[in-house]
Amino acid sequence: MKLYTKETNPENKETILFIHGYNMAGWMWAEQVKAFSDYHCLVPDLPEHGNSSDVEPFTIDGAAQILIDLILDKAHNGKAHLVGMSLGAQVVLQILSKAPEVVDHALISGALVNTTPPSESFQKLLDYLLEVYIPIKNHHLSIGSYIRSYGIPRNFIRKFKESTYVISEDSSDRIIRENLLFERPNSLEKVNTPVLVMFGEKDYRIIKESADELLNVIPNSKGAVARKVGHMWNMEKPELFNDVLRAWITDNPLPETLKA
Repeated sequence: MKLYTKETNPENKETILFIHGYNMAGWMWAEQVKAFSDYHCLVPDLPEHGNSSDVEPFTIDGAAQILIDLILDKAHNGKAHLVGMSLGAQVVLQILSKAPEVVDHALISGALVNTTPPSESFQKLLDYLLEVYIPIKNHHLSIGSYIRSYGIPRNFIRKFKESTYVISEDSSDRIIRENLLFERPNSLEKVNTPVLVMFGEKDYRIIKESADELLNVIPNSKGAVARKVGHMWNMEKPELFNDVLRAWITDNPLPETLKA
């Protein structure tokens, strides 16, 4: 299966692969692609999202395999720096567990991981919540709540609405279950790739707990918190995000404005 993928500056020596979150698409990385014109950038739309909405079904493992193939096909020397937010961060973790050799450095933010299978009561609660949410997912109040909680800037709101509308109800159900039921992949404790594990200071508590879990498991990992921002802070504070990413993939000190 082939994903819609925006590719820029293929003549540059190093490749960065940007992986977006749920209800988004590659457009969410516009400020990063602009800032990293000195890198070869690959920006796919994940299955059942954006211009890849006809590629289905979405699974985190399936998306990871497609992107491993993309790296091997397009990235220089079959290796790339990986950047993922939220659902995209989960896909990065899955890639690290399946094929760490294709990853140079990784930056993940807002990754939710479960360490045990969900209980029957949680499954029932999730069924109920999806039954309520899915029919109203395109309602302006539902979209507005995402915009506020994600801290999406005004110039991205139209794109966010379009990305929400293009995801079918069946796809939303499938993607949300993959996201909320995602279990920490096996073999992360054997990964030696440098991994920066982050979240926004205003992010959800469960995201902060997941970051702690990942930092305890991944040997060559480092943690940092972006101050005064929320879940999708690459759009909220693009200059800070770009400074962090450039420092990380070039093995330079992280900005002092971050919270350790």
